[in-house]
Amino acid sequence: MFDNLTDRLSLTLRTITGKAKLSEDNIQDALRDVRKALLEADVALPVVKDFIERVKLRALGQEVNKSLSPGQQFIKIVQDELTHVMGDSNETLNLAVAAPAVILMAGLQGAGKTTSVAKLARYLKDREKKKVLVASADIYRPAAILQLQTLATEVGALFSPSSTDQKPIDIARAAIDMAKKQFADVVIIDTAGRLHIDAALMDEIKQLHAAINPVETLFVIDAMIGQDAVNTAKAFNDTLPLTGVILTKTDGDARGGAALSVRHVTGKPIKFLGVGEKTDALEPFHPDRLASRILGMGDMLSLIEEAEQKLDKQKAEKFAKKIQKGKGFDFEDLRDQLQQMNNMGGIGAMLEKLPGMGAGVSQMMQNDETLKQFKRMEAIINSMTPAERRKPDLVLNIGSRKKRITNGSGTTIQDLNRLCKQHKQMSKMMKKMKNPKGMMNMMRGLEGQMGAGGLGGIGGMPKGMPPRFPR
Repeated sequence: MFDNLTDRLSLTLRTITGKAKLSEDNIQDALRDVRKALLEADVALPVVKDFIERVKLRALGQEVNKSLSPGQQFIKIVQDELTHVMGDSNETLNLAVAAPAVILMAGLQGAGKTTSVAKLARYLKDREKKKVLVASADIYRPAAILQLQTLATEVGALFSPSSTDQKPIDIARAAIDMAKKQFADVVIIDTAGRLHIDAALMDEIKQLHAAINPVETLFVIDAMIGQDAVNTAKAFNDTLPLTGVILTKTDGDARGGAALSVRHVTGKPIKFLGVGEKTDALEPFHPDRLASRILGMGDMLSLIEEAEQKLDKQKAEKFAKKIQKGKGFDFEDLRDQLQQMNNMGGIGAMLEKLPGMGAGVSQMMQNDETLKQFKRMEAIINSMTPAERRKPDLVLNIGSRKKRITNGSGTTIQDLNRLCKQHKQMSKMMKKMKNPKGMMNMMRGLEGQMGAGGLGGIGGMPKGMPPRFPR
């Protein structure tokens, strides 16, 4: 998300970074480009106008920190205002009520409500240690009930059965009763969607809300519908007392205008982002972190939190000790690192959270050819014997082994030779990891391995990227 906006703002802001003094003229030029970039990112016009006005007011108001250059201060102002537009800080679910806490999900058909119910159930179960029950009150789409039942089993949530001949209110009440008997902490009710907003949909969900009085009413919206997201959010907000928003399919939206518009239009906080198809692809929404990512400054906090959740700690600790002791980096280690990287969404998803990585970098590293290359590497390693994986020299020096491995993995001798070369380069890098500059050296080496000529900034800042400033 925000790939296009990040690239445009990076180009715009670098022109003002080196200015010795902020004047109305150079600020006007920068703001004109920022305004155009925001509009092209599908940000609603009233939001853009308000944002530009606030930045201009602060930039010309002698708000210059002595520790920063005026150009850097301007970037700081832009970051602060981006954060403000999206909600200032993360707002969590209000579950501090007598169990079970009821959450009602609303939205249009195709927005990803049912999947979001399962993702939220998994999030609450894994992160908040809650016992969750889910139910489907979508009586117009029989597959929705079966879909949610399947997903509930996958994420380890309780499921309250329902059928298309029941009334949504009865389904919801039965789910709450079942939750009380099963001592569930949270009940999540999925509701019916439509292809467009209509009076019948609104009236039905309004009655359902009044009947069960949920503690949270979350509006699920597809980030990819752009400007329509604002109109839809406003229509639901006028009908229901929404408490928050879940923005879905953000991994497929390169513009990201909805995230910058919804809070301003509805006054309701975005609480979660759907960042993929898997049931663990739900992230709490942190406006300050996202603003940092939009400006190409990375999001290390989210990367660390994700690593804590998704990485195999035992394997990571074992690998770290092995590297610290200066032991060899073998093919099993390489395979483990590839798998760990995949668990965190792939190298592209990781790179976009690192400071100084432009949107183009993560996009390039996430392209089909790169993903295929990683899969080939893993297939080759899986076709080796345990002895070969632990002693890479066995593969390097014996042709018959190479032929057996490539036949078994469906690859070529060239693929295997490339893997051996990459392993050798990474092995050298791992030796450098013992000193403080090791990670920088490793990232620079990765740039050379992948043949990504555009990654000139890895290990530092991309060419032309505004320098980071103290937070």
